[in-house]
Amino acid sequence: MNKRTIANNRIRSRKVRVVDENGKQAGILELQDALRLSLERGLDLVQVTEKVDPPVCKIMDLGKYLYQKEKKEKGVKKKGGGGEMKGIRLSFRISEHDMETKAKNAVKFLEKGNRVRVELRLKGREKALGDFAREKIVKFLEIIKEKVEYKTEREIKRQPRGITTIISKK
Repeated sequence: MNKRTIANNRIRSRKVRVVDENGKQAGILELQDALRLSLERGLDLVQVTEKVDPPVCKIMDLGKYLYQKEKKEKGVKKKGGGGEMKGIRLSFRISEHDMETKAKNAVKFLEKGNRVRVELRLKGREKALGDFAREKIVKFLEIIKEKVEYKTEREIKRQPRGITTIISKK
């Protein structure tokens, strides 16, 4: 957790807008009255947002709130922008049949929901023929397009070691 949760005696505002454990508005109360109310119910007073004046505080179980917040953050990390990143490496002198085989693998990856980095490495004098290499990648992407719909996350880009692009399923 990168942002610390403010609760109970750590709340610095004099007045707070209180929401009870059932989600009903209890109104704007003095901090001491809100803390007393939460103690009577055996729960904690947790500051939900500070962006408004007065800050919104909710009466709830702090441990349960932190657990659910952590669980939610882990879920977001797990989804992480469309699955795992898989790589397909093409060579400058790749044959037609080999390109189709690698395209089949890329289609499998895309259907599983993974993102695919297509990379064409250039060595030595091949670096001077960047346009030809770009055409190879475009041809590879056309083979994939016949089998599955995809979107380009990063356009075909020249890098020091070759040419790359990143695609994912629509």
